[in-house]
Amino acid sequence: MSVILTEEEAKALLKKVMSYSKSDECEANLLGNIRGNIRYARNEVSTSGALINQNLQVQSAFGKKVGVATIDEFDDASLEKVVRRSEELARLAPENPEYVGLLGPQQYKSHSLGYVEDTANINPDTRADMVFKSLELARAQKLVAAGFLEDQKGFSAMMNSKGLFAYYKDSGINFSLTVRTEDGTGSGYVTRGYNDVKKLDTVAATKIAMQKAVGSKNAKALEPGKYTVILEPTAAAVLLESIYFDMDARSADEGRSFFSKQGGKTKIGDKIVDERVTIFSDPAYPALPGAPWAGDGQPQEKVTWIEKGVVKNLAYSRYWAQQKKVKPLPFPSNVIMEGGTATLEEMIKSTKRGILVTKLWYIRPVDPQTLLQTGLTRDGTFLIEDGKIKYPVKNFRFNESPIIMLNNLEMLGKTERVVSTESNANYMVPPMKIREFTFSSLSDAV
Repeated sequence: MSVILTEEEAKALLKKVMSYSKSDECEANLLGNIRGNIRYARNEVSTSGALINQNLQVQSAFGKKVGVATIDEFDDASLEKVVRRSEELARLAPENPEYVGLLGPQQYKSHSLGYVEDTANINPDTRADMVFKSLELARAQKLVAAGFLEDQKGFSAMMNSKGLFAYYKDSGINFSLTVRTEDGTGSGYVTRGYNDVKKLDTVAATKIAMQKAVGSKNAKALEPGKYTVILEPTAAAVLLESIYFDMDARSADEGRSFFSKQGGKTKIGDKIVDERVTIFSDPAYPALPGAPWAGDGQPQEKVTWIEKGVVKNLAYSRYWAQQKKVKPLPFPSNVIMEGGTATLEEMIKSTKRGILVTKLWYIRPVDPQTLLQTGLTRDGTFLIEDGKIKYPVKNFRFNESPIIMLNNLEMLGKTERVVSTESNANYMVPPMKIREFTFSSLSDAV
């Protein structure tokens, strides 16, 4: 059996699974995924790998007693076995008071934006060619490169005993690269992510990392404190996603998140950040397509989460929506932050004195109620004076909340697709100029 099933093949297999069910309700989730990668370090390829995964998960319910079993074999006997196992576990399980039953048939805004045939057809030779172009540049300039390129293609499908069926196929490629000078005093970084491999230019990306590596040699120390900063999208993304992960209505209602208010209320309707900030999700967004359905089968629609600085929506599970008598709203399959019109060069030119930050890493939460985060700059941090990059500076530890950051917004650039260096998720994020960003101490890392 093929690893990547067509919609009709997936439907036929899941119908067979449903035919074995004797429970009150049954749901089956099927996925298949093929990944390939190539890793290099010290200007040499170190590994080339592939991963193939197929998995079937069956959930059976008797009333509110629920059991789940998984399997990666798909002959008839194995399919029946996994259904029976899930039923056995359900009978043994205590009642789940938050189980709300299964959805019936749903209407999805299906699209094929996430699956690109050229990406799906990547082979080891394709990967080697893209990486060789990167290595060739680094070697020629006597720089040291270490990178990782990974592509994937896959599908997911679900069906339940109430007639729901959903199917989605996607592909993607991520590339990350660190370039250092031979003496180890300069370091540059770049990352890229796309659904379409034709959009990935490893030569152009490598040149950016090389430029930052050479430019960051012999960095000078600046006193920690509050500075105007320009965060490149890679740096901004790891702070913004702490907002995205926190947009859960239940946590807010129960007083456990930034979006909580006294008296069991939430910040829906409150202005929390600068009015230039709008954050939305749309599974059919061309530059960052997402699955048209959520993990529980709910349709994914275009949703505005923050509009002109005001909280418009939080995610409600079906259970919590029932408790609050509101419409359920799943967590999104993509997140887009609208940007402005400025280029990064224009943002630098407009800055009297500030710091350009390539990357933030080792992000850790400090206070969930304020979303205060701490972490370090890395791989290219530069002083800006009179609209020009003056010289590289030593890295800092920062302590900052993305909420305060977005209230101190001075300028937004054009939004672009970026890969989070913390979660590996892809987002649309603009570069942003922020005043009074807090650097608390120096770091010796490059």
